[in-house]
This record gives sequence, C-alpha cells and structure tokens, in this order.
Amino acid sequence: MLAEVCALIKLKQGTMRNLKKTFIVITTSLLFIQPSFGQDTNQKKDFLYSNRFSVLAGLIQPMILKGGNIEMTYFSKKISFDYSHGFLLNMSGSTMVGDAKAQKLAYHLPYSTGFGIGYRLTSFFDIRIEPKIHSWEVYYDGETQNKVNLIKSYKTYSLGLGAYYRYMPFRKKDGWLQGITTSTSLRWWPNIITSLKDDKFTYHNKITNKDETLRASNIGIAGSQFLFNISIGYTFGGK
Repeated sequence: MLAEVCALIKLKQGTMRNLKKTFIVITTSLLFIQPSFGQDTNQKKDFLYSNRFSVLAGLIQPMILKGGNIEMTYFSKKISFDYSHGFLLNMSGSTMVGDAKAQKLAYHLPYSTGFGIGYRLTSFFDIRIEPKIHSWEVYYDGETQNKVNLIKSYKTYSLGLGAYYRYMPFRKKDGWLQGITTSTSLRWWPNIITSLKDDKFTYHNKITNKDETLRASNIGIAGSQFLFNISIGYTFGGK
C-alpha cells in the first residue's frame, strides 16, 4: 500500500500541500487532546484491558452496504494499534448521492483497508490516526457488475482521525462473557490523493446520452468524509 501511495505522490506533487495540511490538523488535534486527558495519569491506575487483543466485525457494512468488515486491535498501556479491512461493499439506489445518483451509477468496493495508531485517553476511549486505501469500481445501477459493464475503476487514499469508544457489558462478570465487546466509532477520512487525473474522469453516459464528469468519491456517509459505525466482537485475556 505504501509503495502505491509513494508512486502516486511523485506523479502529483501538488497533492502534497493537502497531505501537509491534513497532517498538521491531525497532529495539532492529538497534541491538544493528550495533555488534557493525560496530565494526571501518574496518579491514576493503569488502564483496564492493557496488552490485550480484540477482534470485531462492523455492523453497518453488512446491514447497509451488503459487504463485511473485520477489525483487529491491540491495546498496550497507552497506545492502540489496529488493522481494519472492509470487503465487497456496495452503494446503489438510496445510498447514492450527488452527481453519481443523477447519472444512475452504482459503486462497488472490492476492499477498503488500512491501519491505525492511536492514543488511549481512558480504558475504553482512544483516538487514532488512520491511513487507508479504498478501491472503487463504477457501474450503471442495476447492471451486472463485471468487466464488460465496468465504467471506471480507481483508488483513493485517505488520512484521517478516528474516535473509538468500547463498551463491555459483562466486564464485571467472571468467565468468557467478560470479553464480549462493542465499539462505537466516529471517523473523519478526507482523501489526500487519488489515482485519477485531477481527481475526476469524464465518460459518455448511455442513460443520459451525454458526456458526464464524475469526481473521485469520498468513503464516508452520503459521499462525505465522515463515517459512523458500531462493531461487535471479543477482547481476549480479561482485565
């Protein structure tokens, strides 16, 4: 993934300004948040569920996007590390917005994947920096999604922030029930670069019978840069 990003950055030097701006916003946010929560950590007990591994599955992906998502996260005493992989995601009909909806298009994402590195503010709340890569395929809505009907495929690369709150309804219990975990997340994933020239493409739309232009989509809700999800899974190892 990193090799692809580097190659695209060399071809599109202008996008470096966007990357720098995004990185400054993210870094400033973390620097602001960390002291306010961490200034008295020496007087507090260690966070619960440190040095523990969690596996979770997103609910929005199968319920709305007809695909799936798996997330694996490791929590040290202060830092969180995660890898998240969405697969076979679909947007069509009521989930389409803007020009794509007007042009009667549908999106298929074979994968949306990447990792995150975060800082734990409490035992159950952390904020993460998240670089991601998203693979897009564009089709006419209602047509069979195969190579013959493919209008355009491209990739977008995002770098953003994610806020995660875990809830463990049985954490006061003994035994295996203690590990049952839910995670509610709010994420901001702006595109920093795409594989499209000028981040858009033009094609002849057979439904409107016109040459149409479509910009690279954002991965978020209703074409925005923001995502919300609820996941459920298991944390191994107890408190």
